[in-house]
Amino acid sequence: MKRVEATTWAGVFSTLICIVVGLPVLFSDASTADLPPLLWPSAFVGFIAALVAATWFGWSMPRAITLSIFGAQVVLGAAVVLLAPTAGWLPILLVFTSTLGAYLLGPALTVAVVVLNTAVIACAAWLATESLGSTIMGALIYAFLQFGTVFWVRAGERETAMRRELTAAHAELRAAAALRESSSRADERLRISRELHDLIGHQLTVLALELEVASHQAEPPALEHVERARGVARDLLADVRETVGELRRQTPDLVEMLTEITAELPDLDVHLDIAADDLSDEVSTTLVRCTQEVVTNTLRHADATELWISIRREGDRVTLLSEDDGSASTPLVMGNGLRGLTERVESHGGTVTFEVDGGFRMRAEVPA
Repeated sequence: MKRVEATTWAGVFSTLICIVVGLPVLFSDASTADLPPLLWPSAFVGFIAALVAATWFGWSMPRAITLSIFGAQVVLGAAVVLLAPTAGWLPILLVFTSTLGAYLLGPALTVAVVVLNTAVIACAAWLATESLGSTIMGALIYAFLQFGTVFWVRAGERETAMRRELTAAHAELRAAAALRESSSRADERLRISRELHDLIGHQLTVLALELEVASHQAEPPALEHVERARGVARDLLADVRETVGELRRQTPDLVEMLTEITAELPDLDVHLDIAADDLSDEVSTTLVRCTQEVVTNTLRHADATELWISIRREGDRVTLLSEDDGSASTPLVMGNGLRGLTERVESHGGTVTFEVDGGFRMRAEVPA
């Protein structure tokens, strides 16, 4: 089950508050009695529609369209407040507009929106009270509210970015640790196999030769025991050779290494589906590095909560497929990480393809 983020709940409550704030004015003509009947309701409905579109669907639309919708929200929000200046709670709508602007705009444009909204609130307060003190006080209060929410959004975004960078760096460290541990185990297996072959194998070979000579010189009943000892020596020598071969053939546990890399990542659930065995150390290392890059790329750029990774062996080829549920930017920009991944796969005679369709997809094939 996909978890609901805190920002999602914040968006739900923000939308509901904006709707509730306007309902008293919408169902009462006290504040808009001097206006054409449908002017204020049309402006309010348009504002809510723009708010919902920019908040909930802006991430899936081209940025130019999202900014156009947000611009309409700014204009309609100002109209809603100025057309009903005596409705005291309506300036709250402009606070939420500034908050959304902090997500969509750069610092300079965000400040411009806050200043514009503050001027609108000051004008509405003057139209409602014609009191300079009340106008200044109301404008200052809402200015502080807007700047406070903007700073809160910026701080939250910085914290999120730092957490993602830390998580990505942690994933890279775990990948390096897993590969180092796998390399250490491989080196230890090779050392043991050499020791078995050079020491025990050599000694057993000498023993078998000595027993061969003894079999030609022994007399019954000692000959029977010598023949039996020769058979035991041959069996032991065959077992040692088989063990040495098995130690050299053993490959890293790919499932174990990938599970270690992808386990307990905050804000990202990774689903592994691995069906590939008897891979060489080089291929296993390549798959681990590809998985590491996919995970870190998803954490840093995709804004995703789910990542699916599948590894399959089909004949003499191994295929790695990855897909996330994020919102990758188009067109795809190849950074150093993706270029390095491509170069690594191609150096082993493989191919890589990338696709952006809402989420980010990658397909890598290497010889097994």
